[in-house]
Amino acid sequence: MKIKALLYKDFLLLIRDKAGLALLFLMPLFLVMIMAYLQESTFNTITESRVPMLLLNADRDSLGNAVENYIISTNIFDVHTQIGNDSLTEIDLERAVARGEYRIGIVVPKNTTANIRRQVHKIVHNAFFNKQQTVILDSMNVTIFVDPTTKNSFRATIESAIRENAVIIQSQFINNEIFKRVNKIVPTPISDFSFYNNPIKIRVQYARLDESRIIPNSVQHNVPAWGMFAIFFIVISLSGNMIKEREDGSFARLITMPCPYWVYILSKIIVYLFVCLLQLTLMFLMGLFILPLLQLPELTFGHSWAALILMSLSSSLAAIGYGIIIGKIALSYQQASIFGSISVVIMAAIGGVWIPTFLMPHPMQILSNLSPLNWGLSGFYDIFVRDGNWTTVLPETAMLTTFFALCTFVAVFYDKKKRRE
Repeated sequence: MKIKALLYKDFLLLIRDKAGLALLFLMPLFLVMIMAYLQESTFNTITESRVPMLLLNADRDSLGNAVENYIISTNIFDVHTQIGNDSLTEIDLERAVARGEYRIGIVVPKNTTANIRRQVHKIVHNAFFNKQQTVILDSMNVTIFVDPTTKNSFRATIESAIRENAVIIQSQFINNEIFKRVNKIVPTPISDFSFYNNPIKIRVQYARLDESRIIPNSVQHNVPAWGMFAIFFIVISLSGNMIKEREDGSFARLITMPCPYWVYILSKIIVYLFVCLLQLTLMFLMGLFILPLLQLPELTFGHSWAALILMSLSSSLAAIGYGIIIGKIALSYQQASIFGSISVVIMAAIGGVWIPTFLMPHPMQILSNLSPLNWGLSGFYDIFVRDGNWTTVLPETAMLTTFFALCTFVAVFYDKKKRRE
């Protein structure tokens, strides 16, 4: 009867704040939707020819045409070669990029290929006639104009690709000149053995365990990440209810009934476990039914429901344990809400929810191992990205459950100590 009455009391406390309850469920759902949509949009910007580029190929020879063909073949850029009906000049191109009308502009100067061919001819000629004269190559600049708002990493990628193509073309010129010179010297001409196709093909794909059918995408990453973030935010509601009971005298009356403290805690755990599991369920359902309506990929659950249940329970318990210890130690509702919200944000930041841990400095990578959100995120990634089974998530489940047990033990111990005082 005691636990039944406590459950009813905690349920009433939970539903009494209807605005807070709505925020508890709706805000995480909107957060997942927005973040998944933004990241998917960013991914599409890189892979679906949505980056506007202005190209001036004044060379109209091997190098210029190779650069142009390469850029078009990447399917990353929306390539334009003129502005309106007017002929394009370098000044017009630079101004258009500076105004933000195009993200990037490339100028291949006139006679670039001819100059390379002429200089390579000198080098080969000196080599065959045993001349020790050093040939100083003239500089030939392929200019890249970048929108000032473009990141340096993007600019470096384009510059690297153009340099690579220039080296390939120059090697082809050297090869052709060698054959031309050799055929003029030897009595029997030899044929060109250059390859017309690259025999080595590069295939890029995600690494998979066994016969995994999961393809990583923004939904598979964002739903578990922000799901962990959402359930840990129940610390504000849970700790706030505990403090309100202390302030209005309800907790003192419960203890004098008598009511063991562990029963009081057990009631909180059961009610908020239901809340956390409902939060995760709503997020999973949104990934399954709502996000595809926004032209996003559908959430794929993997093949192990046991792993999903284990991670959902252990993550929820860890969040509840953290809320219990804050609610017991904090002296006021303001302390609990401020410390709870800020600490969850910090744990999410160092835990890899916002920035992947492999991009962090090494000290931060070590520190991330102390965040419960990192443990939960790693476990959910094992399910939603790596398609792991229940044994795969056992380490993360054990750490989260231990964290819950430790927080609960400290809260009970602290309560006993305070009542003795």
